[in-house]
Amino acid sequence: MLVAADLGPAMAGRLVAGVRTRAPRTREEAADALVTTALALMSTRPRELLYSLPREGEGGGPSLLLFYGINGAGKTTTIGKLAHRLKHEGRNPMIVVADTFRAAAIEQMAAWAQLSGVDHFDGRTGADPASVVFDGINAARSRGSDVVLVDTAGRLQTQRNLLEELAKVGRVATKALDGAAYESLLVIDAVLGLTSLVQAREFSRAVPVTGLVLAKLDSSAKGGAVIAIESELGVPVKLAGVGEGIDDLAHFEPQAFIRSLFEA
Repeated sequence: MLVAADLGPAMAGRLVAGVRTRAPRTREEAADALVTTALALMSTRPRELLYSLPREGEGGGPSLLLFYGINGAGKTTTIGKLAHRLKHEGRNPMIVVADTFRAAAIEQMAAWAQLSGVDHFDGRTGADPASVVFDGINAARSRGSDVVLVDTAGRLQTQRNLLEELAKVGRVATKALDGAAYESLLVIDAVLGLTSLVQAREFSRAVPVTGLVLAKLDSSAKGGAVIAIESELGVPVKLAGVGEGIDDLAHFEPQAFIRSLFEA
């Protein structure tokens, strides 16, 4: 069951060995042992999205959530859903479209912004993504937005020049935020299995990853690879896409997720 849930043979073996050491006598005890064993391997960092606080004596800038990942992972959809949630929580988010190369990327994100009822900032087609992020953060500050959600172009982990471009976006964002910390979120497609572990390794070398988003968990995929990713990188999954609707974005609950791996 664990291998079929995309954990891979090595991680499945570690979990089974951990369960056996607890000598469960019933299926329920085995399930509890599996949860305990898996949780011990996963990240212990906070799973809540972290928003920057104004520094003493300063007006403070907006919080920044930077989203990136491979093409088609679910970045744009995740941002649209999260913008909708933040709006209903009383925040004033702005979407910054730093994907300036993909055809219709700006129009697609603008449609999500309109659906979510939030402001957006677009770079012109072919513009330098880092400059778009810099200008977008300043625009959010001037317009009174308190959270900036940045959509970046999809890129494969093997495209070194595009990973360097992403690293530049991170450096420029830090400068625009006057050194304040921000969320750096790698979006992972649950359908891709252990391929996502390879992606996470390479992306983490380009930019410091503070959290993961597990997209498309509503598909037939189990997404078990995130246990191996969390175990290796120590980075927590913070959000999960659980459907196609605008409200289908959930905070990641590790215990419920682990139990779902062996439930029908």
